[in-house]
Amino acid sequence: MAPRRKKIYEGKAKILYEGPEPGTLVQYFKDDATAGNGAKKEVFEGKGVLNNRLSEFFMTGLNQIGVPTHFIRRLNMREQLVRQVEIIPLEVIVRNFAAGSMATRLGLTEGQQLPRPIVEFCYKDDRLGDPLVPEEYIIAFGWAAQQDLDDIVALALRVNDFLSGVMHGVGIKLVDFKIEVGRIWDGDFPRLVVADEISPDSCRLWDIETGRKLDKDVFRKDLGSLTEAYTEVARRLGVLPSNVTHRPKPTLIN
Repeated sequence: MAPRRKKIYEGKAKILYEGPEPGTLVQYFKDDATAGNGAKKEVFEGKGVLNNRLSEFFMTGLNQIGVPTHFIRRLNMREQLVRQVEIIPLEVIVRNFAAGSMATRLGLTEGQQLPRPIVEFCYKDDRLGDPLVPEEYIIAFGWAAQQDLDDIVALALRVNDFLSGVMHGVGIKLVDFKIEVGRIWDGDFPRLVVADEISPDSCRLWDIETGRKLDKDVFRKDLGSLTEAYTEVARRLGVLPSNVTHRPKPTLIN
């Protein structure tokens, strides 16, 4: 039997384990779905498998066009090997259309196109509900320097161009998404990379024709099966895993 791996961190949808070599981690995708910062919870069979595949697809695409990410390779159905990064404690949100908290906050119509993609920052803290923070706070509290923020905005907009294009090609509107950014040190020189995951858990995806939601809002708003929505995204992108559900555990016979 394989030795038990050391768990580094467990979040709402993923677990990070110590990696096989220094500077790496194994990122495991759970089937858990949460909303409202963990207030609403459910398990969706096969969700982790889909998100692992989808995140691999997006991260690989970004690496190929020269947008640096923490992703190294997928290991199996639920795990991928990633580089260990120092996470900047911000959620970086890019919005192309008004939805969710922005629509509520500004009284905008859900789905209204914004004058241009808008990048905003939330401070990563579930207890506080990940509050929206201005750049002034980020710099004053030392979460990131001005130069970092300029680089993060540029990085986020490149991710947006890539994701919007890929999604549009399969009839999906990228309404908004969130990424996390981490620092990797090359000697004394820090580099910023896209970390965490890119999946329907972290994007708002609407079918261009029908407006049907294909993201975590399906769960937030009780609009049907989350696994079905994510499977549809994977199917359109051509990354559907051959086996989404769990295989039954083998029965031990004495």
